Amino acid sequence: MSQHEEISPSKAQQEERVESIHAEEAGRVSEAKHIDRGPKQDQAVQLIEDAGYSTTLTPENNKRVLRAIDLRLLPILLSIYFLQQLDKSTLAYASVFGLVETAHLHGDMYSWLGSVVYLAQLVVQPLVSYLLVKVPMGKFMAVSVLLWGISLSCMTAANSFAGLLVCRLFLGLCEAGIAPAFIAVTQMWYRRLEQPVRLGSWYAMNGVVNMVGSLITYGLGHIHSSVFEPYQIIFLFFGLITIGVAVAVLLFMPDSPTTAKFLNEEDKLVAIERLRMNQQGIESHEWKWDHVKESCLDLKSWLWFALLLAISIPSGGISTFGPLIVKSFGFNPLNTILLNVPFGAVQLIATMGGAWLATHWKRKGPVLALLCLPPIAGCVMLLQIAHDAAHRGPLLVGYYLVSVYPGITPLIYSWSAANTGGETKKKVTTGILIVGQCVGNVIGPTLYTTEEAPLYRRGLISSLALFIALFCLIWLNMGYLLILNRKHEHRRVAAGKDAKVVDHSMNKVTTANPDKADVPVEHVTQDNAFMDLTDWKNEDFVYVY
Repeated sequence: MSQHEEISPSKAQQEERVESIHAEEAGRVSEAKHIDRGPKQDQAVQLIEDAGYSTTLTPENNKRVLRAIDLRLLPILLSIYFLQQLDKSTLAYASVFGLVETAHLHGDMYSWLGSVVYLAQLVVQPLVSYLLVKVPMGKFMAVSVLLWGISLSCMTAANSFAGLLVCRLFLGLCEAGIAPAFIAVTQMWYRRLEQPVRLGSWYAMNGVVNMVGSLITYGLGHIHSSVFEPYQIIFLFFGLITIGVAVAVLLFMPDSPTTAKFLNEEDKLVAIERLRMNQQGIESHEWKWDHVKESCLDLKSWLWFALLLAISIPSGGISTFGPLIVKSFGFNPLNTILLNVPFGAVQLIATMGGAWLATHWKRKGPVLALLCLPPIAGCVMLLQIAHDAAHRGPLLVGYYLVSVYPGITPLIYSWSAANTGGETKKKVTTGILIVGQCVGNVIGPTLYTTEEAPLYRRGLISSLALFIALFCLIWLNMGYLLILNRKHEHRRVAAGKDAKVVDHSMNKVTTANPDKADVPVEHVTQDNAFMDLTDWKNEDFVYVY
């Protein structure tokens, strides 16, 4: 990894220096040591070469561009993920308002309505990985949102298990690319230090959904219609809103930092320079089979898979059966919906608190291990405390402790995102971990059945075992990342570089030492940052544990 400091001279010196750099680099660009990448090189390389210079990153321009990026991207990402989680949660809300009885769901039928979404996502992940490399990101997301909004709206007319199953199948197919796309967007726009909070912010919509969604559903449940059942109103209302949001995504979601219309040419260069220290590249539309092979052979890929599998099995069960578990404590349907509001608040606090702590510590593994402890305690409480009216309070406390688990998934996302290099390898690795998540969410609801109410012992025991397994896997993964860092240190020494390097991608952009203000700007072809190398092949890559 490059060892140059990030520079911030005084404003007057900075302006004079930037002008001289631009002139000098424009004159030298044809003489620079270029690597023949062909027409399918990283788009960041093309933009810098077209400009004729690589800009200097300073605290001022970094803050300005980061703010512009946040203001454009985060409202879109948060809105999409809020709707995605809300749309999937409509099944749980509808179950409280008579869906199970009206559609004559029995046995494991309701469980399969929860699982089929993730089964569809599992099957289509290889195609999603390919499309995320080949298709512009903004267009991909807009089409995905539109199609799942249509699928949800169609559930209004489904009054049988078969009809609901088909609609849920198409809902899963259309939503399959959202989480992988969001991870790719985070890698494409943010430094590794910034990624946990950004990933956590959109994933925290899970908690917001449980608060706001529960309140909206509470209101919709009071609507009396001679045409629609309450659960049909829920499906139609949220489906039409999703279709409307798809239009906004098409109009305002940029495809990449190199083509973003809301950034001027200089700010595009700053956006690229912000990501140089990530050593992960930005965007390339070339599908590389050697990256695919490496991703499949990389132990990390399967550790991410195992981590997502271990958290998603309990997540899939609890998210589908959560309202029914609360209802089993002896509450009526409307109170059950309202009692999901604190559940969402705990999720929100756990997700953003975990992201903040990971940013503060610059370590994700220890934070993940810490987040496993409350769900373990909550499962024990739900299994040991008698399910009767006298123990409603302690049962709710146990349920809310379990609800800390959503803070784990986004940190696994960002852990994987920060430790993978190479455009195709990033997408394939993300696909592998999403497959683990989908498998877990398929299995999870099947461990709970309506016949086991009110105790749901099989589901809760399996959740407890998996939270403990997850705790152990986290420490195993940390050890493996430390081994990989040692290997890269040996490779740097063999290449004549320093063994230890400062990972600036995990540091804030601060004012540099004035004595080092004459360090020249790094030219795009003088390091590995935008050469589309995988993390294995790039000896400058530093793994974050």
